[in-house]
Parts: sequence; C-alpha cells; structure tokens
Amino acid sequence: MQSLIIETYKHRETGYQPFLIREGWQVAQLNFMPEQDLFSIEKMDKHFLTDEAFILLKGVAILIAAREVKDDFVFECIRMERGIVYNIPVRQWHNIAMSKDASVIIVEKDGTHEGDFEFRPLTDVQKKQLNSRIGALLI
Repeated sequence: MQSLIIETYKHRETGYQPFLIREGWQVAQLNFMPEQDLFSIEKMDKHFLTDEAFILLKGVAILIAAREVKDDFVFECIRMERGIVYNIPVRQWHNIAMSKDASVIIVEKDGTHEGDFEFRPLTDVQKKQLNSRIGALLI
C-alpha cells in the first residue's frame, strides 16, 4: 500500500544524487564511484555556505578532513560507523573514500551541488600520505 503522507527515496545508481530538496536544506545519497575508491582520492573540496553531514548506510567509508598549513594539507581521517552522524563544518576541506559496496547519506544546504564548492587537487606526496592514513584505518 502506498502512503499518502510518507515519502520514500532511494538512489540506486553510482555517484551523488540529491533527492529530497526543500527550502534551506537537502538530502543526497552518495554511492560508490571510481573516483571515491579507497585509494583513488585525487582532490579535496570545501563548501562556503554549508556544513555537510554524512551518515554511513553500508560498506566501508573513510571520512577525510584536512587543514591547510602553508599550502599543504594536514589530514584527519576517520573510519565511519553506521548510525553515527559525522559533520564537516563550513569552509573545511574534505572528501570521502569508499569501498565498492558503500553508500552514504549527505545532508547539506539546498543547492550545494549547483556551485557551492571549490576543489583542490592533491599532489603525489599528499596522495601517498592520505593513502597511508586510509590504509592504517582498514587494518
């Protein structure tokens, strides 16, 4: 029986898809895509107008945050647990590394996906440092 009041949403494809957008906020789902692979992170991003909350649905996901220190990144990584809400504050560099079966819910300001972001590519040295941090969390 279909509900007349309760709405349901599920994103089944790869990648990011906002699917519940209301005035002031939106909910999206990020499913594994190759650029989010556990050891394939190539860039960091940040938002200027919103915090970004992450909730692990399934799989393995490593939430990555970074501070800028003299044009370099100092990484902070955490292996996400299901049922915990993780928040990246506004203007903080971040990304997420995922296993092939991973899926994450994201809550953020509405329209974030339409332009409220800046990307910065990682250097080879930064990628090596990040991969080492991720690998240590997978043991």
